[in-house]
Amino acid sequence: MANSLKPDEARIDGRTANQLRPLLCTRGLLERAHGSARWQQENTIVMAAVYGPKNVSGKRENSERATVEIIWKMKSGLPGNAEKEAEVIIRRTLDYIVLSAMHPNTGISIIFQVVHDDGAVLACAINAACAALVDAGIPLNGLIVAVSCAVTTNGVVVLDPTKAEEKNFRAHVCLVFPNRPKSTVAGLPPPVAGEPAEHGIITCLTRGAMSVDEYMTCLERGRAASVKISNFSRTSLEHCQRGYEMLNA
Repeated sequence: MANSLKPDEARIDGRTANQLRPLLCTRGLLERAHGSARWQQENTIVMAAVYGPKNVSGKRENSERATVEIIWKMKSGLPGNAEKEAEVIIRRTLDYIVLSAMHPNTGISIIFQVVHDDGAVLACAINAACAALVDAGIPLNGLIVAVSCAVTTNGVVVLDPTKAEEKNFRAHVCLVFPNRPKSTVAGLPPPVAGEPAEHGIITCLTRGAMSVDEYMTCLERGRAASVKISNFSRTSLEHCQRGYEMLNA
C-alpha cells in the first residue's frame, strides 16, 4: 500500500520518492484575460486567468497599492472551506512578489479553475498563478515555485503526491520558495544572514502530523525539487518570449 512505502520502493505510478511528475505550462490561452496560464503536473491541471490592473472603487480601493483578489471557481456548486482557505493562502503568497505599489487605486483579479485534481493542487495553482502574472505583464519583484511533499506512516518523504497518496499518507506539506535568481523578472532581495534568497520559505502549509526531522527532510527535498521546477519555468518563459519576438519581427 502507498502509506507503507519503503525508502527504495517504487510508488504506485512507478516514480521514486524524489521524482516529480511531468510538467507542462501553456500561456496566453484565454483571449479576454490580460494574462493566463495552464499549469499541468501530469493529471493535476489548473488554469489561472489574470484581469487587471483595473480601476476599482469602494472598499477595494487603496490609494497606496493595488488590491489583489483571488477567486477559486468550482466546476459545480459553491466553494467550500478548503477553497476559501486556498484563496487566502494564494493571496498572501502572491503579495510577496506583486509590486502592488506601482498601481494604486486598482485591482488585480486572479481566477482559478481546477481542470483536474490528482493531488498537489495548491502547489499547481500557485505555479499557474505565477506564470499567468508573467503573461499579464504584472510588475513582480521575482518569481516563486511551489512544491508538495507527503510523509508515509514509515516516515518516507515523497515529492509531488497524487490524490490517492495524499489520502493514504500521514501528513503532507505545500512549500513555496523564491525562484532562482536567473529565473526572476527583477532582482531578488539580498541574502539574509549569508544564506541565499532562494533558500528562504515564503509559504508553508502542513496537514497531518510529522516530526521535526521529517519536516526538515520535506524542506530539503522541496528545495531540491524547486530548482528543477525553476529550470522548467525559466525554459518555458524563454520559449514564450522567443515566440513573441518572432511574431513581432
